Amino acid sequence: MPKLVRLYIQSVAIGFGLSAGFVAALLWTNVAAVGALVDGAGAIGWVAVAMLVVFFGVLFSSVQFAIRVMMLAEGDDTPRGGLRQQMIPIRVEARAEQQKRQPRR
Repeated sequence: MPKLVRLYIQSVAIGFGLSAGFVAALLWTNVAAVGALVDGAGAIGWVAVAMLVVFFGVLFSSVQFAIRVMMLAEGDDTPRGGLRQQMIPIRVEARAEQQKRQPRR
């Protein structure tokens, strides 16, 4: 199996595991009365729980995969900024001609 596919499958498994734990904690702590709503809704409440697990699973999986892909990048040990020349200050004379003022209308 290619390395990237294996990485994706691992990220999906970790993301859905985190999702299940997050939804369980959400129901257990009864945040915004979600736990009470699921208990009071009967069978349809578990559909809502399944939807929460699936959608949080998609979210956490994609974040997990993005983080792991970014961690695959090789370190760039080259110096940054290029080769800069040393700047030498030069004295420059500034002249300004006096302008005639226009009368106000």
